[in-house]
Amino acid sequence: MKIILIKPNIGRREHSLYVDNASMEPLQLGVLAALTPEDMEVVMYDDRLEPIPYDEKADLVAITVETFTARRSYEIADEYRRRGTRVLMGGMHVKLLPQEVKEHADSIMIGDAEDKWGEMLYDLARGELKEIYECAPVCEVQKGVITRRDIYKGKKYMPISLLQFSRGCRYNCKYCASSVYFERRHFTRDVSEVVREIKSQKRRLLFFVDDNIVGDKEKAKELFRALIPLKIWWVSQGSIDMLDDDELMRLMVKSGCLGLVIGFESIKPESIENMHKGVNRKYVDDHYAKAIEKLRHYGLQTWAAFTIGHDTDTLESIEATYRFARKNKFTFAAYNILMPYPNTELYEQLKAEGRLLYDGKWWLHEEYRFNYAAFIPKNMTAPELTEAGFECRKRFNSVSSILYRLFEPRTNMRNPVRFLTYLIYNPVFKKEVFEKQGMTFGCKEKDDEGYIHTSGNRQEEGREIS
Repeated sequence: MKIILIKPNIGRREHSLYVDNASMEPLQLGVLAALTPEDMEVVMYDDRLEPIPYDEKADLVAITVETFTARRSYEIADEYRRRGTRVLMGGMHVKLLPQEVKEHADSIMIGDAEDKWGEMLYDLARGELKEIYECAPVCEVQKGVITRRDIYKGKKYMPISLLQFSRGCRYNCKYCASSVYFERRHFTRDVSEVVREIKSQKRRLLFFVDDNIVGDKEKAKELFRALIPLKIWWVSQGSIDMLDDDELMRLMVKSGCLGLVIGFESIKPESIENMHKGVNRKYVDDHYAKAIEKLRHYGLQTWAAFTIGHDTDTLESIEATYRFARKNKFTFAAYNILMPYPNTELYEQLKAEGRLLYDGKWWLHEEYRFNYAAFIPKNMTAPELTEAGFECRKRFNSVSSILYRLFEPRTNMRNPVRFLTYLIYNPVFKKEVFEKQGMTFGCKEKDDEGYIHTSGNRQEEGREIS
């Protein structure tokens, strides 16, 4: 039997498929490949980097679906099904909107695949593929499974290996789709298996894709102790309350942590209250001054993540957020427009108030563009919020800002590795600001003769059937 795994793109820019020059390995597909018996053939195609060979024969095509890639995922699935190939769809968006996804798939998998992947393959071999596989929570993450990285060979990914120690987060931010997916639970992996996976690959720069690597502080300490002898460098995401535990921080730095993505979200206490991010409440009152000082003390390069567009936000407060990040010389910063993900508390609130735009389904709407506001903000217009977010990203990643922020002696200039990390990745993110802004989701389009095109090289895929 042959399985094709697909990582979909977001969509197209200026009538051509967007090629992501800063793509990272799709970890979830490497895990699925590892879950598949060795006597089954597994190939993987990454829509961000290469054309998809729709006519290649396979017993099943498995597509991972995120909300941002949903429209493109459906296009890919529909093309395969039109050719008679069965399609399985899984991923976060499937759990958020299973009935929507089901319209484009022969089978869907709800939740983390470890629980049902083997059963699904058994059913497939017997010709009895079920329409729905509902997975139980995976309490022991990736147990006995080492990511298959051979499926990444020959593809132009960034030179950093992705892996995972934990999944989920116990916090309940009202806008967070991950909290819905994992039902506010946090699961960790056996530390010895993490070490085994690190040793199984050659890179020394690693990215733990955890939602919150310090969600269980004692387990995190166990991990960090085990990482120290490996002499690696790593980055991840972590909640700001990690700063309460000095032992945790010392072990983190000693284990090779370069820095973390930290959800600062807002510099306004009322915004933190409104989004239910209680973990930040004790730090925001002094504009995170004590927290930032502590991060500098440990030499961590911070990727400060902000969400903009809350009901407590104004154009002036968004501008102040930009100035705050620049003044504090964060290594990186993200200004994410608040997104109403389906089935989150935020989505339901905006829906009840009649404030959702794009018919309440921005992820499918033909007129929606990447990084646009998908709802009506309280203190500005949607176009004003869109422009404010773009201006923050553009100005923070400008050449003058990059040079200004470089000269932070305790973080970006602390040692050659941190210095090079700063110099290499800041230009990448600067380029990305302009490349992704305003992208169209999906990439089907008609030419003057009515042909449908599903790839950036405008190869003919057949006439549309009305």
